[in-house]
Formats: sequence, C-alpha cells, structure tokens
Amino acid sequence: MRKDAHPTQARPGPKGQTRAARTRWYSRPLVTAYTLKPGVPYPLGATFDGHGVNFAVYSGGTGIDLCLFDEAGVEHPLQLADATNSVWHGYVPGLRPGAAYAFRAHGPWNPREGLLYNPFKLLMDPYARAVRGQVRHAGPLHPGRDGQLDLNDSAPFVPRALVEHDDFDWSGERRPEVLWRRTVIYEAHVKGLTARHPLVPPELRGTYLGVSHPAVIEHLTSIGVTSVELLPVHERVSEGFLVEKGLTNAWGYNTLGYFAPDQRFASPTGQGAVREFKAMVKALHAAGLEVLLDVVPNHTCEGNHEGPMLSWKGLDNRAYYWIQDSDRARYRDFTGCGNSLNLSNPWALKLVLDSLRHWVTEFHVDGFRFDLATTLARAGGGDFSQASPFLQAIHQDPVLSRVKLIAEPWDVGPDGYRLGQYPPHFAEWNDRYRDSIRHFWRGDPWQAAELGYRLTGSSDLFKASGRRPTATINFVTAHDGFTLRDLVSYSHKHNEANLEGNRDGTDSNHSWNCGVEGPTSDPAVNALRARQQRNFLATLFLSTGTPMVNAGDELGRTQLGNNNAYCQDNELLWHDWRVTPEVSELLAFMRRLAELRRQPVLQRRYFFLGATLDDSHFQDLIWFNADGTEMQPADWKTPRQFMGWFLGGDAIGTRDPEGKRIVGDSLLVYLNASAADLELRLPGPQVGGSWEVVLDTALSLEGQGFSHGGSFRQQSRSVVVLKAMSVPLPLGPGGAPLNGSS
Repeated sequence: MRKDAHPTQARPGPKGQTRAARTRWYSRPLVTAYTLKPGVPYPLGATFDGHGVNFAVYSGGTGIDLCLFDEAGVEHPLQLADATNSVWHGYVPGLRPGAAYAFRAHGPWNPREGLLYNPFKLLMDPYARAVRGQVRHAGPLHPGRDGQLDLNDSAPFVPRALVEHDDFDWSGERRPEVLWRRTVIYEAHVKGLTARHPLVPPELRGTYLGVSHPAVIEHLTSIGVTSVELLPVHERVSEGFLVEKGLTNAWGYNTLGYFAPDQRFASPTGQGAVREFKAMVKALHAAGLEVLLDVVPNHTCEGNHEGPMLSWKGLDNRAYYWIQDSDRARYRDFTGCGNSLNLSNPWALKLVLDSLRHWVTEFHVDGFRFDLATTLARAGGGDFSQASPFLQAIHQDPVLSRVKLIAEPWDVGPDGYRLGQYPPHFAEWNDRYRDSIRHFWRGDPWQAAELGYRLTGSSDLFKASGRRPTATINFVTAHDGFTLRDLVSYSHKHNEANLEGNRDGTDSNHSWNCGVEGPTSDPAVNALRARQQRNFLATLFLSTGTPMVNAGDELGRTQLGNNNAYCQDNELLWHDWRVTPEVSELLAFMRRLAELRRQPVLQRRYFFLGATLDDSHFQDLIWFNADGTEMQPADWKTPRQFMGWFLGGDAIGTRDPEGKRIVGDSLLVYLNASAADLELRLPGPQVGGSWEVVLDTALSLEGQGFSHGGSFRQQSRSVVVLKAMSVPLPLGPGGAPLNGSS
C-alpha cells in the first residue's frame, strides 16, 4: 500500500484550543500505510466486504479521524473527509477482520452548552461488533475540568474496537418459539452459573460455552426451564470506584458496547466471544431452550459529568444523553447511574434499535428484558409516554415486534413507577407479585385482596390493555435482592463485602429468618427454612402468569445475606453445585413442580371469568375458606393467613396425537401461612367427586385420597395441591345429587 500524508495536518484545531495544544496534537505522525477512499454511510460501524472495510460513524462535530492500530499497537490516523447527514464514512481497501480501530472527534469545546469534542480522547465505535482490551481508570479519561480542555491522550488507557466478520454455521438451527403460556424463565449470570460446575471442563467454566455444556442443559431441562434469561452480556466497564476497592462490576449493568458480546465470557480456546456466543445459542436452541438477554439501553458506562469519555460523550454528547435544561453541562439522571440515554433523539433511538435487531438477526436470540424500561419510554420533556418513540418503534418493527419483550417497568426518575402501563407487545416484571407473596409467607395477615389478584394473573394491572395473564412476569427472587435461601435465612441485608458500610441495597426485603439470623445448626429452624423455600417455589409455579426463577434457587444458593452482589465476582455470586441431602431434596421437589406446571389449567391463555364455561361442569375459579365454604366479599377484608382456591380444568383439555380430546385436570390449592396446623374440609360435590394430594410442601400427605366433603389436617406453613380424580356429580335444585348418587 502507498503511504499518504495525514489529511488532518491542515485542519484547524478544536474551538478554544491553544496554539501549543494544536502543535502538540498535529505533531503526530502524518504518514500511514493505509489508503482511504470515500466509502458509504450505511451500515454504521465497520463492515468487511471481502476486499476491505467500510467505516461509518455518526457525529455532530466538525470532523472524525479513523484511527487504525497495527499489530505493534501503533496508531495510524485517517481523516474521514466524507460526511452524509452527519454520518462520517470512509473505506480502507485491503483491511481484514481482526483489525483494531477507534475514532477521534473534532468540534467545539463548550461544556456549558454540553459540547465536549476533544480529539485527545480515543473513542470506541458505538457500533463495534467486538472489543479488545479494558478501560484503565488511572488514565486521563475525562475530556476536561473546570471548563478547560484536557490535552492528555487517552489512547493507552482505553480498549479498541475490532473489525468483525463471522461466518458461523447456523445450518440445522431452529428457534424454539416457546409459547408464552408455556414459558418458564431462568434468570442467570453466565459466569455465576458455571464457574464452579464440576462436570464442565475447567477451561469452559464461566464462559458462553460453559452455559451450553450438556450437563448444564440437562439440569435446566430437568427443572422445567424453557427460556434462559442472561444478565447483561454486552461489553461492559467496571466503575472506577469499584476498581479502586479491588472489586468489579460482575453483573455487567455498565455498557460500553451494545453490539459486542462481553469478552469476559470467552473461553481460552481462541474462538472469540462472537463465535462462542453463537455456538451457545445454537446448542441451547437444539435443546428447546430460548435465549433472552437482559439489556441496559437506559444508560452507559460514561457516568455523570465527571465520568470518563469513552464513546458517546465525545461523538455527540447532546444527541445521546438527556441534558439538564438549567445546566447543560450536567445530565438528567433517571437511572441512578449518572446519565440516561435519550431515546427521543433519533440517533440514540437508532443505536438501540439497531443493536436489538443485531442480536436477533446475527445472534438468533429470542427476546429481551429491558432494564429500567421507563427511561427508554421517556419522551418530550422527559415524561413517560406510551406513545414514546421507543415504544412506537418497537410496535411497528418487523423483527423486534416478533420476539419476547419484557419491561422492568420503573426507573428512579420522576413518576418512574409504571407497572401495568406498557403496550401489548410487552410483558412486565411484577414486583407487586413478589412483595405480596413475601408478605404472605412471612405471616403478614392483611394480604387476601392483594394476593387474590397476584395469584390469578394480576388482571387489575394487565387486562385493560388487552394483554393476557402471561404479561405478568411472576417472581419471588431475582438477581437484585436476596436469593431464595437468604430470603428465609435473613431478616436484614448483610452487604459488608461491597465495602460501602452496608448502606447499599434495599432495606425493604419483606423477608423472615425463621427465628435465627443467618446460618444455624438448629434442625427445627433448618427444616422450617427448607419448607419455606418449597412454599415460595410452589406458589410461584401454581400462580397464573409467567414464572421466573432466580438461577441457583433450586440449589439452595446463598449470598450470605448480600442483597446487592453486583460487585462480587466470587463464590458469593457463583453457584455451588455440591448436591447435599438438602439440595437433593429441593431439586427433586423442583422437578415435581416442573411436571405439575405442565397441567393445562396452570397455563391459562385468558383471565378468569369466575363463571361456568360452556363446555365445563363448573366455574373456572372459586375461592374457598378452610371450612369448605365459598369466600364471600366480607372474607376478603379479614386478616387471613390461609388461601384456598379451585381451578376448573376440564374445559382446558388437550388432544392426544390422534386428535382425541383429553379432559384437563382440575386442582384444589391450599396455602397455609399460619404457625398452626389447620383442619380443612374439602368442598362439596359441585367441584369434584374424589381428590388425590399431588403436592404437599410439608411432605406428609402426598398420594393420599379424599372424597368430597372430607377433611384433613394441613400442616403449618405449607402448600397442599389436590387433583380431581372424578368429575363432579350432577346436582338437583336443592343441591342433592341426582339419580340417587351419594
């Protein structure tokens, strides 16, 4: 290749830059081994066409330098002289995949107006498909302080984007396309799931390939999982204050690259994060498991006005972020993370939508969970709007409207709590379900009315928008908060390991330690904790809606009371796969729940009517008191620690392979959260003739049979489920059985 003089040598320096600074900047080498042609403005990012690479990047500044790095790490800057509608572009013949690159942006420096252009700061391509290297916070990453431009080069302290071109073989792959009503979500961290798995080869532990190892897949399918929801897998940065403490952002909610798989989770085999992520997806799909991604397009890793300049700040600060009206040097922070992406701006919106489509089309993922989704739906002056550009764009997008979409329906900004207010394409994390179930099993008595809605699909939240019961993502625990074992072992958080004086993490855990804080050798307390874990899991799987399990809960995973383990890349986060007798018992129970969940009556497509369906013998839902009588309106306003309900399943039957209709099962469910055993009387023959106990979290009644009107003792703090073994008897006008039956 011929060597060309660097075309920026005649360009004036950034506004406000001193002559000394300009001399320092333009004393850089002005010759390069690369040729630059005009190129095209689409697609954004680096695109290899078999002969060279086209580069395209949006910036509102006055110029962009493409900085190529050779194998020795020497920087070769090339001025992108062509711009189309603010997209700067150029084509480098002969450049191959694997080449490292970044950008430098020229333009005005005026922090008071939110203009932060500084060519001394090397910038990551927002559309980078792969990344190499890490951010080093000790370097000069800030664009300038006290209104003064920082003239120190950040290049030695920031990672590089890589030209990526992968010809992964997707032949034979088929998306599972699991119906919502059959979906069971398993929320997992890539490294945490497999870092200690004894059957995963050591070199694959904590990696994408570890997640798709046959031993892990067998475990997931055995407990009824249909969809694996991975905590963030986008390239991320650990915050400087964590690095100073020797900690790291393990969860990954601090994004640097929305198109690039996190290099932390690549194996040492040398295949690279992109190819290994695709291999993971293909293997999980082959096992019938969907892959959902927890994505974080609400904020970036650049923090507040004092945070590092790594990409978006330097390319167009005012286009990508919400800026304060009263002080344009600072951000509007709806996320609590220092900044908020402004998706009412077309360039920020395009970035997010292009990223989501990239993961669907290139990586074949099956859907997304949107962290702090209210921020994404803010428009105009920053208010939440169902007509926001983001929600409107998702609705009409031919790719994204067809995958699973889950909103975390809140942020920390004004009026940020928006549970139940998302449009029909979205399901939502239901924290009211979580809190209601926790209150009930803690023994709080005034829960009946709230609990009734949560157990039956939260129609009060989702029905008016035309959505179905599957719109509620029911969960008791998640990555953020106590694990299930800790929920029954700690009444208070214990986050000392985070080195913030135990001030971080929520204090509203609604937990109960069963009488002792933390680990104990008391067999009675441990037995109660084991039963409480079964109670929570049983309630989750018996509730109408889409259940989500926090990974490791089925193994009794503990974080020793830490309810904010985002910075713990160690055994607090990693699953302990040792199968003790207690773990074996919990796993066996989980597998029975998975089998029970396959009952059609627990996979409802529509909300309950409280009425008799046309082809049914009885109502679809009836609430009962402990004495077998139906609950009346006044009963919902009493302090209760017992809930009982009947699910009519004969009208929700399935068909066998020959097309013959199989009548569905009807169930009776009893929850006793009191500290005392209860004497229960079964309902009369109007809902069933005979019953068999198919589940008892106290492990004492399973397999026993009872007739209508019979009674049995339910142990304290337990769940009992009975299945109808015969259809109800036809009744006469007075309630007596017809045709002489008794």
